[in-house]
Amino acid sequence: MGKNEREENGFDPENHNQEEGEKKKHLKEEELSVERVFENQEVPSWREQLTVRAFVVSFALSILFSIIVMKLNLTIGIIPSLNVSAGLLGFFFVKTWTKLLHKSGLLRQPFTRQENTVIQTCVVASSGIAFSGGFGSYLFAMSERIAKQSTDTLDFKKLSLGWIIGFLFIASFLGLFSVVPLRKIMIIDFRLTYPSGTATAHLINSFHTPQGAKLAKKQVRELGKFFTFSFLWGFFQWFYTAGDNCGFASFPSLGLKAFDNKFFFDFSATYVGVGMICPYIVNISVLLGGIISWGLMWPLIEDRKGDWYSADLGSGSFSGIQGYRVFIAIAMILGDGLYNFIKVLSRTLLGLFHQLRYKDVSSELPVADHSSDVSSQSQLSFDDKRRTQLFLKDQIPIMFAVGGYVAIAAISMATLPHIFHQLKWYYILVIYIFAPALAFCNAYGCGLTDWSLASTYGKLAIFTIGAWAGAAHGGVLAGLAACGVMMNIVSTASDLMQDFKTGYLTLASPRSMFVSQIIGTAMGCVISPCVFWLFYKAFDDLGQPGSQYPAPNAVVFRNMVLLGVKGFSSLPKNCLLLCYLFFGAAIVINLIKDLAGKKWGRFIPLPMAMAIPFYIGSYFAIDMCLGSLILFVWEKINKAKADALGPAVASGLICGDGIWTLPASILALAGVKPPICMKFLSRGNNAKVDKFLGS
Repeated sequence: MGKNEREENGFDPENHNQEEGEKKKHLKEEELSVERVFENQEVPSWREQLTVRAFVVSFALSILFSIIVMKLNLTIGIIPSLNVSAGLLGFFFVKTWTKLLHKSGLLRQPFTRQENTVIQTCVVASSGIAFSGGFGSYLFAMSERIAKQSTDTLDFKKLSLGWIIGFLFIASFLGLFSVVPLRKIMIIDFRLTYPSGTATAHLINSFHTPQGAKLAKKQVRELGKFFTFSFLWGFFQWFYTAGDNCGFASFPSLGLKAFDNKFFFDFSATYVGVGMICPYIVNISVLLGGIISWGLMWPLIEDRKGDWYSADLGSGSFSGIQGYRVFIAIAMILGDGLYNFIKVLSRTLLGLFHQLRYKDVSSELPVADHSSDVSSQSQLSFDDKRRTQLFLKDQIPIMFAVGGYVAIAAISMATLPHIFHQLKWYYILVIYIFAPALAFCNAYGCGLTDWSLASTYGKLAIFTIGAWAGAAHGGVLAGLAACGVMMNIVSTASDLMQDFKTGYLTLASPRSMFVSQIIGTAMGCVISPCVFWLFYKAFDDLGQPGSQYPAPNAVVFRNMVLLGVKGFSSLPKNCLLLCYLFFGAAIVINLIKDLAGKKWGRFIPLPMAMAIPFYIGSYFAIDMCLGSLILFVWEKINKAKADALGPAVASGLICGDGIWTLPASILALAGVKPPICMKFLSRGNNAKVDKFLGS
């Protein structure tokens, strides 16, 4: 049949090809569609998503993750994303629960991905307080223990569990109300990525498919295996730590000279696990920072003892070598923070300008109560239509959000000055006036880059409020308290928007996300202070340099506020010049990294990560790089298996060692000491032993 005959018989080749193309496109869309898999499953109402079992599991996991975050906060200050672990363990516990009830015939409500999302949201919100609560930074920096390590030993506040819990309840909820009205513009109109929230949603969606459930079982098995190993390894190490500098954590694995300069492998399962989770460039940056500081700079500066600073000063004096370590680290952190603050803020403003100009959005930002554009809805895929419809279904009234913000702000202005007499009500008012704009910028920037700049905004409050109050009117404590208020607002705002993105992709209601975030935050306001108090009472050397828990960020934050209040007069000789050099170097390195593009920029180190070992040493960098090496070799042998099981193995190592901290702290409080001190002697002591044995 010729071409003309086919056309005469009603067969149009162009229409046929177009129909075939549309059919293939539709079939491909069905194959790629996530919501097609769950199309026949009824989405529970927002109240049904909030189950008692979800919050029981969330409470148990919140304790576990708060201990882990607290330990990391008080040791190295690097907190990896624990979203995957929270989602995986939440799935495992409730799935086991429902399976037992199903066998006994008592199961009333099946376990859904929406309930899984509620658990993950609650756990992350609760454990997030262990970071934003400042237990390893601004709050601990107020204590007498940290004040004694700085040049100002008078301005401190006696730590008490009561006022800490009260402060967190006052300061932690405001951020949740600040960005709620803008959830539609963030998630639907601007379609911000929120990479961590998106990755968590894909993980939860996969768990609730038949193939994903099988993989989840394997992941849980690996997590349990390495959890047990890590816990038992921590227990085994405890037996050999009867005194100071005892046990495997003080083993000079790279030699005694390297050990004196903080280069050694301390056999920590936690840091190996963190290294497996953190990107390679983070671990390499930390190691490089340790080599530059403890391998080159500090030995050279110590050679100038007696010239640059008094030879009579101890190693912990801020007028001596300790001043160089801390203030140069602060300079790098501030340089990196300033660069990224300007970069993210400029991206935020440019993105807003682009969205408002090219999408014909009015100058007034659209909020959640506005109806979505029907013409744009017709262009969406099946997944996007279904998700958008359900996301806009359960509204959170604007007046509720605005009223909640104003009410909490009023309560804060009335109560916070009673906790911190140096923090006047008008300081708090100024913070709360600017807080919504800063919270929006942080939430928007986090959606673009997955980078929350909560600590950077906190440092901004440190310098502004601390300088405003001045040294004579308690500027040190006022600046640190203002930092806490600001950090809690902007941190919880970005966390909530991440959760909204996760909920959008799993069809969890915004209302259930909001309620789960509030309940998780309330849990965290009690759990995190109690966990910190356990550490504080169990370890008398908590916060001391060279101890098991040096809390490096607390010393850094303390000295930042002293710089803001008192200036640079107390710095040792040439320290300010070195600070300027490293501040500028941090900006230049970041600029080169961005200009180099993704291809080459990924090989350029991160100044923020490089700054961490400047103060505490690079022992943990050895462990983290070992974790990277294990993952790298595993990926070379079997990449698919490494991608699937690597996060579970890392989580097991972190969780097992982290949970061992709880019985170790209880034993320390009860006065139970390890039976053995395994100590590795210095060259001098070894010579004395050899002489004694020879005689």
